[in-house]
Order: sequence, then structure tokens, then C-alpha cells
Amino acid sequence: MSNFPFQRLQVDLAGLIARTPAGQRLPSEPVLAKQLGVSRATLRDAMRTFETQGLIRRRQGSGTFVVGKLQALDSGLEVLESLETMAKRLNLEITLSNLSVEQVAADQNIATNLNLDVGATLLRVRRVIRADGRPVAYLVDTLPEGVLNLDDLDGDFRGSVLDILLERGDALKTSRADISALGATAEVAKALEIQRGDVLLNFSAQLFDGNGKIVDYSLSYFIPGYFHFHVVRRVGGN
Repeated sequence: MSNFPFQRLQVDLAGLIARTPAGQRLPSEPVLAKQLGVSRATLRDAMRTFETQGLIRRRQGSGTFVVGKLQALDSGLEVLESLETMAKRLNLEITLSNLSVEQVAADQNIATNLNLDVGATLLRVRRVIRADGRPVAYLVDTLPEGVLNLDDLDGDFRGSVLDILLERGDALKTSRADISALGATAEVAKALEIQRGDVLLNFSAQLFDGNGKIVDYSLSYFIPGYFHFHVVRRVGGN
């Protein structure tokens, strides 16, 4: 059945996922591909749709698991706000895990994005944001020396560097973000408990203070299906 219609394959997968209790593992790729009469590559392409909807999750070395549908974090992009602020507005509980705080030296890419010299001392904050215990986002903030100190990230740190800066009264002005879809690197895939190469939504952003100085360069990786971002735009000429 090498010409098995792709749409029919997705219908069959949707039925299998619907019949499988949340938390239970699906058959392995070789077994499932044989059952459905398709190649493993075709099966992966079809399953990617359900991953982006947050209905299944692939864990490196463990298999593919069905997950209960979570309420998506819904937010407009006109105003910069933290995931914690979004979650509070929607009455969703999120938690922090895998926190890593370290001093690093700026490589060429980071130096360019922070408008600093290569080798400048930086503070890097990496963490995973979870909803209902599941990893949904991996966040990396890199800040010039002196913007944040290790003491600022004490036991009360809830995951948002932005909220720390706002709560202490820093004069933040604007943020510029490039938005793209990309495949998860090995580091990001491990943190989010997904497969390397799985598609993620990526925000690469610079945060500016009132003087136009870049005070934070952040990389945010979101698992599609758990987030619904939108933009409200004016109609041209109005």
C-alpha cells in the first residue's frame, strides 16, 4: 500500500490517538508503520501534525506518548509580557525547571546581538517552563554584565527575567523579535523532552532600555500546540 493516501493516514492516526488514554505510549514507529502500510518517513510526517497540536509527545529513547489536551497560552504580540503574566491572565499554572545560571564570554553571534565586544562577560539564564507538568517552552536570556546579578535570581525566581527588570523599575522601552519555525537542536530537544529536529516556534529578541541600549538578548523555543500567538493590525490608510 505504498500509495496509501496521506489524508486517510492522518484520519487513522487521529482515531488511534483518540482511543489511547493520556499518558500511554503508542506502538513503536516500525510496528505502527507496518500496521498502517506506510514507510517510517511518511508516518513521521503525518505524526508531526499531531505533535504541533500538542496531542502527542515524542520522548528521546522512550517512544511516542499520548497527552491530554492543554489549554493553549493565548496572547497578542503587540505588548511584550512574560509567560507567567499570560498564564495568570488565563488562570493557568506554570512551573519552572532545569534552571541554569552561569557567566559566559560573548561569542561573535551574542556580541553582535548585544552590541558588545567578543569576549565580554555575560550572564546566561536557561530554564524550562512547564504547564501541567509538561515542558512547553525553553527560554534562554543572555544579559550584559551588571544588568542582573546572581543574587537577583534567588529562590523566588519564577522564570521571567523580564518581570524582574520591570518589578525593580528598569526603564525598558522596546523589544524587537524575529519569529521563525526551526528544528530543535540536541540541547533544546533534551530540555523539552522531544526529538532532535522536531519543529518549534522560535523568538529571537533584543530588549532595549530608554537610551537604546540592549539589556537582554533572548531565545525562546515554544512547542506548537501549547501556544496561540496573534497580532492585531491596523488596516492600511486608517
